[in-house]
Amino acid sequence: MKSNEAGLPIVFVHGMRVSGTMWRPVIQALGERHPIAAPDLPGHGARRGEPFTMPGAVAAVIDAVDQLGGRALVVGLSLGGYVAVATAAAHPDRVLGLMAMGCTALPRGVFGAVYRGAGRLAAGHPEEFNRLSAFAFRRALPRPQADAMVAGGLSSEAVPSIVEEVREMNPLASLAAYPGPVWLVNGERDHFRRHERRFLDACRDGRLTIRPRCGHITSLTDTADLTRQVRDAAAVVTARTYGVAHQGRAR
Repeated sequence: MKSNEAGLPIVFVHGMRVSGTMWRPVIQALGERHPIAAPDLPGHGARRGEPFTMPGAVAAVIDAVDQLGGRALVVGLSLGGYVAVATAAAHPDRVLGLMAMGCTALPRGVFGAVYRGAGRLAAGHPEEFNRLSAFAFRRALPRPQADAMVAGGLSSEAVPSIVEEVREMNPLASLAAYPGPVWLVNGERDHFRRHERRFLDACRDGRLTIRPRCGHITSLTDTADLTRQVRDAAAVVTARTYGVAHQGRAR
């Protein structure tokens, strides 16, 4: 965790089977201006072995927000995006803004069945799935980002419970309940963008950004550009919340 009272607090929420370390390159690029936390969700990283539940994940994010002063911009990718959406709906007074990346798909129907099948495979052979995941990260991402993805360990055994928890949530209703600004960010080639327009329509104050030529995790490849997007969102939230003039482009 990094702290500097001058900047808007930011909480980063990691994806499925990885840990808070996945955000290390972005956190380093942001520097010392913002208080930052990247907690491990239940069943991941330092909390590997704990059962994953959505309420437990939301509680982990809120604990991190409270450590940074009680209100923050929350940024999540994949599972982290779904958790961030649930957190914003449950605690709108604590989430000043929401950036939800790679999580605009409703895991229902055929897509949900594939999602659930992958979960069963991961649970049946977790260590093999961990090795395959690490290999895939290293093939898809530059070395610093790939190293960050695996630095906290991998937790494929948690995948089935994660899948069921995400399948049970209603992200459209959660977005409709949240009054704050929302940034939906998807890679152009991300299979999780299939319902992005429905997600955008559900937002009271939403905007959608597509990252060209990016897939689900390769949105992390260009750290400088992603960091700029986070900074822009933080500037917008700061101006709206505190009436502070800001520079930079909101997207």
